[in-house]
Amino acid sequence: MNITAVPATEEWTEYTLTNGTGMAVSILDFGGIITKIMVPDRNGNLENVVLSYKNVPDYQQNPNFFGALIGPVAGRIEGASFELSGTPYSLEANEGNNHLHGGSEGFHQALWKAVPFQNEQAVGLTLSHTRPDGEGSYPGTVTVSATYTLTNDNRLILEYEASSDKTTPLTLTNHSYFNLSGNLKNTVGPQVATIDSSRVIELDDQLIPTGNLMAVTETPFDFRAGRKLEDGFNDAFVQNELAGSGYDHYFVFDNTRQPKVLLQDSVSGRQMAVETDQPGMVMYTGNGLDDSLHLNEGMSRKYLGVCFETQGSPASLHHENMPGIILHAGDVYKTQTAFIFSLME
Repeated sequence: MNITAVPATEEWTEYTLTNGTGMAVSILDFGGIITKIMVPDRNGNLENVVLSYKNVPDYQQNPNFFGALIGPVAGRIEGASFELSGTPYSLEANEGNNHLHGGSEGFHQALWKAVPFQNEQAVGLTLSHTRPDGEGSYPGTVTVSATYTLTNDNRLILEYEASSDKTTPLTLTNHSYFNLSGNLKNTVGPQVATIDSSRVIELDDQLIPTGNLMAVTETPFDFRAGRKLEDGFNDAFVQNELAGSGYDHYFVFDNTRQPKVLLQDSVSGRQMAVETDQPGMVMYTGNGLDDSLHLNEGMSRKYLGVCFETQGSPASLHHENMPGIILHAGDVYKTQTAFIFSLME
């Protein structure tokens, strides 16, 4: 096991965590961005299984949020506004009339303080950041840390912890686009996902939650027994059509099992399990990607990656009965998600 740190730009450092089996994860201190995850296929070939830019400075803009640590609020806030204890707050409208992923001053644009660590079982990196009261028009001075731990059994554990001196909305996630084919040899369409969810939050034509929970039974959103992602890559079902012929929806977990998600690629033999204590996740299948981005393994294209954004739901700011995201002053936000890589039997 080892940790290396190399300059990525004049201001950024890229840390690479390597475990005892050869799996490696690379992370920037800028935006907490995961730039590479190298894992073996069934023949032992180490290949990258996340989307990443060929040119590191491209992460400065990063409109697709490749690999980024998202906050203070992951997801879309309707009307770029919310009310808290009777006080209205107006945020930056950075996607139409709505606020997306913390806006231009979101955590994906912060330069984090990085402290690497190593013990007998794991290597890791702890990133820390303080958001001043009022930055991005959010209330509260928020102290936040994100710890990335790579174990010898190929578990990548992401742990988030935060506190605020004022009550504020907060839900963090990672926005990596996974593709288990390795080095982007195929789209994620043929890969099979199994998800512990019988309900998703319905969206309108702006991808804003309507407040309705939709049962997945007899729809392309029923992944409980496993199905190919490409089953929803069409306009035959209205909710897939609204999302750009794919998925960009919040799946509410049933909490009947761990892992909450299992992604499998039969060609490479790779599989990835997602274990989390979060109430749900947004699954996004790269419906908005075009062919203009220079990635490590070639040009981007639609459906080239799938995101599993474990988090609470910003819809809870406007609708009842949604997974909440309010962090009360003095309380501690603490959550964990693990991505576990292995081979199919």
